[in-house]
Amino acid sequence: MSDIYLYTTRLCPFCLQAKQLLDAKGLVYSEISVDGNSELRMEMINLSGRRTVPQIWVGETHVGGCDDLWALERSGQLDSLIKAEGLNQTGLKH
Repeated sequence: MSDIYLYTTRLCPFCLQAKQLLDAKGLVYSEISVDGNSELRMEMINLSGRRTVPQIWVGETHVGGCDDLWALERSGQLDSLIKAEGLNQTGLKH
């Protein structure tokens, strides 16, 4: 599993936007689909405190959803977070 991971659903446009940003940055991530899996959805809710997808983690830091991820990118803080979490640009610990 990558050190960047997202809980997603298949038809969620916000999930697609978040993955597109990570792909554009060349980051490796793991996707955990909660489609039809109540146990994984409950895991996501318990970890994040939120019911909506996507829920995104960079290392140990819960970023939040798609809007939160894009806000970090626009402010220039996403790259800083990746470095602070000890990840390289591929999204893996080095």
